Amino acid sequence: MALLAPSVPVWAAGPAELATRAAIARVLRLDPMIHAVIALDPTAIQQARNVDAIGLRGPLAGVSVLIKDNIEVAGPLPTTAGSLALAANVSNRDAPLVARLRRSGAVILGKTNLSEWANIRSSHSISGWSAVGGQTRNPHALDRNPCGSSSGSGAAVAAGEVDYAIGTETDGSITCPASLNGVVGFKPTVGLVSRTHIVPISVSQDTAGPITRTVYQAAVLLSVIAGSDPADPATRSADAHLVDYAAALSANSLRGTRLGVMRFASTAQLDPSLEAALAILRAQGAILVEIKTFDDKLIGENETRVLRTELKVGLNAYLATTPPSVATRTLAQVIAFNESHAAQEMGLFGQETFIDAEKTEGLDDPVYKTARADSLAAAGVNGIDRLLAADKLDALIGPTVGPAWKIDAVNGDQFSGGGAGNLAAVAGYPHLTVPMGVVRGMPVGLSFMGTKWSDARILSFGYAYEQASRALAHPRFLPSVEQSPPVLQQLRPQHNIVVPAVH
Repeated sequence: MALLAPSVPVWAAGPAELATRAAIARVLRLDPMIHAVIALDPTAIQQARNVDAIGLRGPLAGVSVLIKDNIEVAGPLPTTAGSLALAANVSNRDAPLVARLRRSGAVILGKTNLSEWANIRSSHSISGWSAVGGQTRNPHALDRNPCGSSSGSGAAVAAGEVDYAIGTETDGSITCPASLNGVVGFKPTVGLVSRTHIVPISVSQDTAGPITRTVYQAAVLLSVIAGSDPADPATRSADAHLVDYAAALSANSLRGTRLGVMRFASTAQLDPSLEAALAILRAQGAILVEIKTFDDKLIGENETRVLRTELKVGLNAYLATTPPSVATRTLAQVIAFNESHAAQEMGLFGQETFIDAEKTEGLDDPVYKTARADSLAAAGVNGIDRLLAADKLDALIGPTVGPAWKIDAVNGDQFSGGGAGNLAAVAGYPHLTVPMGVVRGMPVGLSFMGTKWSDARILSFGYAYEQASRALAHPRFLPSVEQSPPVLQQLRPQHNIVVPAVH
């Protein structure tokens, strides 16, 4: 993480520069424990000086923001998606969302680690690992997984390196790392935030979104990055739905709302935290309706077909726009690169999803079209929309995912307690996770999901819950959960057997 030497004394620095220097110091002090940041931007201090010189004002003026390393940022840093195949991908382009951040006065502090290729290379991956960035660790217990693919963004915010980061999600990649690291994550309605100059997986499901310490900060960040982009047709209607998301927050927004409780991620471990959260929601005036069953069999296989087909098309199109220094111009060439660099790229898991994607036949394939129509309907109009309408609900809630599992180089990811995000991901609808509590010292989150373009309401519901619950957990950087005093005490013998002397 090399930085340009400052050219003026620190005592002459303005507020933005001082805040940026403090953020850099936090990253340099904390990140060696968690490997959340791939690189600091050597222009960060100069960015801050520019903010000070112009005298920009606003909630993000001079604020450090970390960007997931599948999102392009102008300057000397490459956009790698965690892969050595893109180590030379210095595009000198700002993704539109990054350009919006700069105009607000935010300082782009650097790039965060991620699950390589946003966790789409293999179904046997280790979340939080990339060849470029290594293994990101959960700051609550360093042997625990931070989830992915926005692992670095979630871990950096949880560790206190920054308060604001950008992640991306295709299915769970914002909400899972936010939940497991104990912070706030918001996946917006697909089409609210531009995807231009972001390494793609799925044109149907991809979106960028905020990972922050509080819902207010997520709303501030969303207000800046949201908006239409002529280069991304999915955002055509975004401007018509924009509001000041931070101004729309209300601590009283739960009063009289009807919330559908989905327990698909619930386990015996999670239940006490969930019941405590439900009690808080009731105390805030929410009416809770239990949702007993939901048939999601049309989603799984169809979503897999959709993602693999769209991955090939989208990645080939993206790679064609990268600088000449990038030798891998197609998915097939990326597969070949991984094979020729197997020792660095495939020592832990393979690339069977890439290989399957390469076999797909494009967006005109009737099998793909049927799969997308069926999965979209099952998650959207026949999923979230039907569940909301059936009981006159304002939103769906439930545990986001179980607590973090151990980093496991033998077995790969071991997701616990299912996951709440699949419906909202496939439908393209908003999904917010807010800290709900801890399970043996590891954070868990509560999800709020709604229909398309209900982003402001979902954020406000989560804000009202957050203000009442105050469940933000502070990381302790323990070597393991087993080193936590309450757990350690339970692991010790609870009774000493007295053996009588033998005479």
